[in-house]
Amino acid sequence: MPGTPKRFADRAKRNLRRYQKILSSARSRDVNESDTVVIVSDMLTDILGYDKYKDVTTELAIRGTFCDLAIKNGSRTQYLIEVKSIDTDLRENHLRQAIDYGTREGVEWVLLTNGAVWQAHRIRFEQPIAHDMAFTIDLLDPDAKPAEITDLFYLISKEAGTCSEIDNYWKHKEATSRYVIAQVLLEDGVLSIVRRQLRSLFKGLKVSATDIEKVIRTAVLKRDVLEGDKAQLAEKILRRAERRKQRAKGVASDADKTDATPAIAVVPVVH
Repeated sequence: MPGTPKRFADRAKRNLRRYQKILSSARSRDVNESDTVVIVSDMLTDILGYDKYKDVTTELAIRGTFCDLAIKNGSRTQYLIEVKSIDTDLRENHLRQAIDYGTREGVEWVLLTNGAVWQAHRIRFEQPIAHDMAFTIDLLDPDAKPAEITDLFYLISKEAGTCSEIDNYWKHKEATSRYVIAQVLLEDGVLSIVRRQLRSLFKGLKVSATDIEKVIRTAVLKRDVLEGDKAQLAEKILRRAERRKQRAKGVASDADKTDATPAIAVVPVVH
């Protein structure tokens, strides 16, 4: 994760301590959802740096119901925020309205919070529509590290810009997941490298890429990284990355062809 700017870190640390006391008091009083929305709205300003009169919208209509808050960047909705009462355990079904709206309006990021716990979810625009949780933090967890809370809050702050920081964070997290790395280890190119290395170390060794793949699948990797929904998603991620790579190569090749146009010879004129 890139370094968090000192200006944001100083403001966040100072205000986080104050809001931890506010949230702890609110939880002990079991405040309702409307009061929790007020606290969250103030946190968006005091911690995350948004202008509550310009950047934050309340009661965004979603098919006759409402999403509690939304963060705007000009005319564009940057984050949808679903708020539950502070004593509510956050569940996937709480995201339904916000995910539905985000899908129709092209908003990739949804924040789910009860004031103390914050979750960032990224919508996957595919069939069927799905979403992944990028991170979750609990401000009232005594074991939570202040630096980690600050770094994660920075990702959704005004200073982080138009989702670029959280997008980069997500791409890194996605690319380095154990499911994706497991799929990379089974790629033909990687198997060829392992085969070549083994044959260089053990002279006369006869081993095929298929033999190596079988060992990796059955004895090296855990079964859960190769089976199930997350493993299938990892395969899709790799295929998409490969297609992007091929498209980039195609653009580069076209550029090379253009650059390779023969130069016109300049013949000096004799007077």
